[in-house]
Amino acid sequence: MIVDTGSRPIVTLFVTSEGASSERRFDKSITIDRLKERLEPITGVQVATMQLTLYSQASAPVATLSDPSKMLGYYPVSDYMRLQVTDTNPRRKVNEFSDVSQVQKFEISDQEYDKRSDSVRAFLQRNKMGKFKERSEEELRAEEDEGMAEAANIKVGDRCEVEADAESLAKRGEVKYVGKVEFKPGYWVGIQYDEPLGKHDGTVQGKQYFTCPPKYGAFVRPGKVKVGDYPEEDLMDEDDLDEM
Repeated sequence: MIVDTGSRPIVTLFVTSEGASSERRFDKSITIDRLKERLEPITGVQVATMQLTLYSQASAPVATLSDPSKMLGYYPVSDYMRLQVTDTNPRRKVNEFSDVSQVQKFEISDQEYDKRSDSVRAFLQRNKMGKFKERSEEELRAEEDEGMAEAANIKVGDRCEVEADAESLAKRGEVKYVGKVEFKPGYWVGIQYDEPLGKHDGTVQGKQYFTCPPKYGAFVRPGKVKVGDYPEEDLMDEDDLDEM
């Protein structure tokens, strides 16, 4: 049966395939064989193993476009139907083009990467950009002295409260260390929190600055630390005892 193509020779279809979807316009006079050739670079499915199925806007199957010599308009096609492209190759890999876990990754050590002259790191080094930007002695000195004034008012053994931020509430604890560290420039305050809200046990990058139970220790900038009468908070008041 030949279907009347009507006065509109161009039809808009949603082309779908494994891991891909796009809106395309086709001339109804195009043959199915030629249509497959146009769809191959779009979907990655080879013409020889390509199967075309036409679906209505309600996703009901309408027709299988199996005759390569027939024109697209031979089938009951209309705007905004879906044209499903299926790869019938039995040796194909499922999700070959959408599953990145199947992609062989190129890995290189930091030592080998440092030797390359065509890397982003080499470009930044040559042009003294980013972390390789040259800084004046004043800038370096200011970085090394950051937090010194605030740290002068904090001493080991002080009770303290670390101010809240966007990710956590205020936390209380005891100052265990005040001074410079090897992992970052400037002055830092090592704190043992009253609760396991920290990141370590007082050891950072293999160097021990103080001791505390695991997950109770943290380092913060002096400007975020307030010292004073900050007793350990009792998480259970008398009213709570009636609910146990």
